[in-house]
Amino acid sequence: MARTVLRTTAAPAAIGPYSQAVSVPVGDATMIFCSGQIPLDPGTGQLVDGDIATQTRRVLDNLGAVLASAGAGFDDIVKTTIFLADLADFAAVNAVYGERFTAAPPARSTVQAARLPRDARVEIEAIAVVTGTGGAA
Repeated sequence: MARTVLRTTAAPAAIGPYSQAVSVPVGDATMIFCSGQIPLDPGTGQLVDGDIATQTRRVLDNLGAVLASAGAGFDDIVKTTIFLADLADFAAVNAVYGERFTAAPPARSTVQAARLPRDARVEIEAIAVVTGTGGAA
């Protein structure tokens, strides 16, 4: 199976032995498996300051940059998983998430995790499918 490791400096570098995303051709489409993004500033590699809404926006900006490196965008996402350090943040995260997914949102799971990397409060991973000529293959 052919697969392409995706990397972009527009999103934080991986903080471990994993790729920002991997794309895989499937028939006439490309599936893009994005690793979880936490609210790291891509320039400094540090967690952004601010409330959970600010941190969620940074996570989604990072995810968008990874998708863009594959010629994809939020409309191509078919599944996300949101990991929260505290489910009490669900309403605020959901409100920001809804800003990016206004029509036909993807399938989604949301779970509370005992601890996230770098003690982040939110992490989001995604799977996208690009048909036709888009996507990295």
